[in-house]
Amino acid sequence: PRQPKTCFVPSNSRVLMLLGQLERLNREAMLADAEIGRQITAKILHLIQTQGEKSTKHILGYTMTIYLLEPFWKGQWENNSLHYVNDRCVCVPGGGRRVGVFVSKGGTGILLQLVLSGSKESPPSEELMLQLHSLLAKVGPKDRKFGVKARLNGALNVTVNLLKQNLQNHKLLLPCLQVLRVYSSNSVNAVSLGKNGVLELMFKIIGPYSKKNTSLLKVSLDTLGALLKSKTNARRAVDRAHVPVLLYIYQDWHRNDTRHRHMLIRKGVLGCLKNITNIKLGRKAFIDADGMRILYNTSTECLPVRTLDPLINTSSLIMRKCFPKNRLPLPTIKSVFHHQLPHVPAGGPVAQLYNQPLGVDDVVDESDDNDDVETENDTENEEEDKDHHARNDDIETDINKLRPKETHSRPFEELKIYERFFLELSEDFQVMQDRHPFVSLVESSTSKNLINIVTFHFKTRGGGGGVNRHYRQPPLLAGGVAAQQGGGAEETLAEEWAEEEEGGEGAVLEVPDTALLLPLHDPDLYVEMVKSTRSVPQYSEVAYPDYFGHVAPTFREHILERVYGVQRTKIFQDIERLIHPNDILDKVVYDLDIQSCPVIDDGESLKFNSQFESGNLRKAIQARKFEYDLVLNSDINSNHYHQWFYFEVSGMRVGAPYRFNIINCEKSNSQFNYGMQVLMYSVQEAISGRPRWVRTGTDICYYKNHFSRSSIAAGGQKGKSYYTMTFSMTFNHKDDVCYFAYHYPYTYSTLKMHLQKLEALRTPQIYMRQDILCETLGGNSCPLLTITAMPESTSNDQICQFRNRPLVFLSSRVHPGETNASWVMKGTLEFLMGSSPLAHSLREAYIFKIVPMLNPDGVVNGNHRCSLSGEDLNRQWQSPSPELHPTIYHTKSLLQYLAAIQRAPLVFCDYHGHSRKKNVFMYGCSLKETVWQTNISATSCELHEDLGYRTLPKILSQMAPAFSMASCSFVVERSKEATARVVVWREIGVQRSYTMESTLCGCDQGKYKGLQIGTRELEEMGAQFCVALLRLKRLTSPLELRNHAHLLDVESDLIETRFTSPVLTYVLEDEEHSFMEEVDYSAESGDEPDNDPDAADPHDNRLSDSESNNHRDSLT
Repeated sequence: PRQPKTCFVPSNSRVLMLLGQLERLNREAMLADAEIGRQITAKILHLIQTQGEKSTKHILGYTMTIYLLEPFWKGQWENNSLHYVNDRCVCVPGGGRRVGVFVSKGGTGILLQLVLSGSKESPPSEELMLQLHSLLAKVGPKDRKFGVKARLNGALNVTVNLLKQNLQNHKLLLPCLQVLRVYSSNSVNAVSLGKNGVLELMFKIIGPYSKKNTSLLKVSLDTLGALLKSKTNARRAVDRAHVPVLLYIYQDWHRNDTRHRHMLIRKGVLGCLKNITNIKLGRKAFIDADGMRILYNTSTECLPVRTLDPLINTSSLIMRKCFPKNRLPLPTIKSVFHHQLPHVPAGGPVAQLYNQPLGVDDVVDESDDNDDVETENDTENEEEDKDHHARNDDIETDINKLRPKETHSRPFEELKIYERFFLELSEDFQVMQDRHPFVSLVESSTSKNLINIVTFHFKTRGGGGGVNRHYRQPPLLAGGVAAQQGGGAEETLAEEWAEEEEGGEGAVLEVPDTALLLPLHDPDLYVEMVKSTRSVPQYSEVAYPDYFGHVAPTFREHILERVYGVQRTKIFQDIERLIHPNDILDKVVYDLDIQSCPVIDDGESLKFNSQFESGNLRKAIQARKFEYDLVLNSDINSNHYHQWFYFEVSGMRVGAPYRFNIINCEKSNSQFNYGMQVLMYSVQEAISGRPRWVRTGTDICYYKNHFSRSSIAAGGQKGKSYYTMTFSMTFNHKDDVCYFAYHYPYTYSTLKMHLQKLEALRTPQIYMRQDILCETLGGNSCPLLTITAMPESTSNDQICQFRNRPLVFLSSRVHPGETNASWVMKGTLEFLMGSSPLAHSLREAYIFKIVPMLNPDGVVNGNHRCSLSGEDLNRQWQSPSPELHPTIYHTKSLLQYLAAIQRAPLVFCDYHGHSRKKNVFMYGCSLKETVWQTNISATSCELHEDLGYRTLPKILSQMAPAFSMASCSFVVERSKEATARVVVWREIGVQRSYTMESTLCGCDQGKYKGLQIGTRELEEMGAQFCVALLRLKRLTSPLELRNHAHLLDVESDLIETRFTSPVLTYVLEDEEHSFMEEVDYSAESGDEPDNDPDAADPHDNRLSDSESNNHRDSLT
């Protein structure tokens, strides 16, 4: 039988008895009985040592009590006790918990008191000081108040004096340095130590290469590095010319440590340089000491040795910080184009933008937060001091704002004008049976914008088979490229061109016949649509991909596997520009700021163009023979939002290794770091029968560069930098014309063409009506679609069923750069207009109201996020202006009208694209899940809500391979209170109000795991959304409810989510894993938080979209 564990009780009782005797002796201060005290303490120590591992907590408590009995700190007892604490509580496997107990019992305070008491002896006991400092070096890091205690106790000065007196005593010097390193984690201590000359002491210890005392040198460098984290100490080091000394030491160790046995010493020197260069003076001193060249050369020599990667990474970080900050090579960071608004709100972004004095928005931010007066706070530089719940600060905590409004904000009389958009709710079909329920969007009048189509011809002379670009005077349509399809006049135009061509010999290239593959695409119809599209720059060209169309490739496009070290290589190539400036061409080859002649063609460089619908490229600069820096244009009436690009390249050489750098990206991270590739469209491939966008590019990476963002463009934040997205590629066809894009382009004219083609799919059984919801600021029409099934007859029952179908309201493309949203919408529209039984059932189940493009102006003009008002339209839903935000104002009015007549939609969904996460997922709104993520105390009555909001996403996760339920979130954030999802949920009362986010990259789960997403998958997602709606309808019917109750009963899912993963539903952090190589590119000791709109929340693509202060960019 197992014996009861009572063996320790007698011993413990005896220890307590003996401790009582010591306390009495201490209280009576009987110095004559000191020998008795030593005998008692010896017995206590013996008993403690024999009690075994299971009473460690009691042992520590006893030991602390003994330490407090100062009269008996005599003879060998102190050493025995210190040895015991070290052997049994610190230097044992898994001793971390024991050290924690030791600290909680006041152990560090006792040890510091011992240090102070021991220092009063003359001379101090070397053995005692050695043991005390050895213990403090191990225990100190576990005590968050260690630095404060040491300073207040006086032990800080004791250690410094001991250090100064024992510079040659390496045995005692080592633990003293280790303790100083811990002391220095407190900023006040670090400043105090610097004032007391500890920096100079460190430079007496460290030195050139030597095989002796390497452990001491390593600890000295670590201590020096900790001291130099203080800005005051960093300035002191600069003033005393220590930067050249550190560079010399690093060079010497690099030169002599040929077997790389002392990599930690070399890394320690770099750590000191890294901390010094956190201040502007340090960076200047580094440059003046030729540090860039030194670190570049040493790093280059380290590249072949993989184990030296930490040295290369730290060197790269230092060089990136010290790379002189430059302004973008632009006359102004404001957009090249400007649109006059009907009125400019005084406090709005446009007023702020254009009220700035000339040049103010472009000034390089020379401020340096590290040069500010140092704030001496008694805080340790430990990550645990940060509140790990900071990421949830944006969650809405006001329960009143988490409940739907009970009153409507607008009187019904104002909303009655929107009745004309809901004819289906009053239609009796008695006199409408032959009426065409479709209103064409195409205007018969000639557009103000004249179109210039580029023509293709073979160069047959000399055997060269290339493509030439020639511009016709408007209004020629499609010229030679349409000859095969158009015939007649177009063929004559092609013949005329051939006669004008020098040599007179040429063959007209044919437009690929894609009618069977692209039933909704018609090149001639596209040109007609372009005629009625109005752009601020008054574009007069059509891009080939938009004219030819896109046929999704049949092959799979895998997420690009990252080559190890590729980002480091790119960064080193950038650093070479500073070291070898004479190798840089710096030749401008394309510049929209010179609008009279943006293309600068010298016959030696690539030719660029972006002057077509949705195009975005502002400037191209040839840096090297095959390397080009590209600058994107800001959104119109804005000075930022650089992400979307779409441009043309020609004049390339076959097989040449071209590198393209987009140098003014703003996000702090991108899926380009996680396997996403750019898209390319080759005209030569298209005319060969393969008209398609393909993922392309190698050596793709995304990293912070040396171009400074002004605080005006960065929302008031100082010290922000732009980022570079770089990719390399070779071209396969001579004289090809290629297009590059951020994602699959989908223009406003494409939408109008698709809507026209969809009309051809209408059958007598389909009710489809297209209205003009409003006109945009730029004069473009915003279409509103109504799709449902025609009633089977004109009987009252059928008409009643028709009118009482629940409504589903869909919208898309409020952010122009999220083109994937339009492809998803295309899939939805094609399914709704299809002839399948499912489509027919869906039309019979619902009335669909669809705004397929909420921001036509932004799409047309190549914006990434804003409309012509210079504002993010998805932040205007609370109080939209009818003049500045007409599409949002009238769309919200439609929903308000429906709420007023008690016909609020069953489902509202706004299609978006997500730039920093994979898969397709949804964001919804839930009172309960939002409260669960906060510390709000609320009764169960207050948290009551129908859990049906989770049903649709759950259905999608079971049927759509690209959809991820794990990425969905139903938390309401303060920063999202003016978005469509939250406003429709709160003000209109739509429980199932969603944002559906589609990745720009690819999937990491399901059927498409490891694949980049394409238009086929996006359109499929749009169709599957429709099927999910049909299933939702069936599930909520009484007959089906019993068989599918598991989809509606999600309370258990919520409880499991709540208790197993508290932050699972609040997805703000980037889901990507870090790469093997990492580096912090910040110019300061702590990186800045990311305040771009995408980063602000799950809805808008927060990578961490809240960045931690020490955000690290991958270097691989």
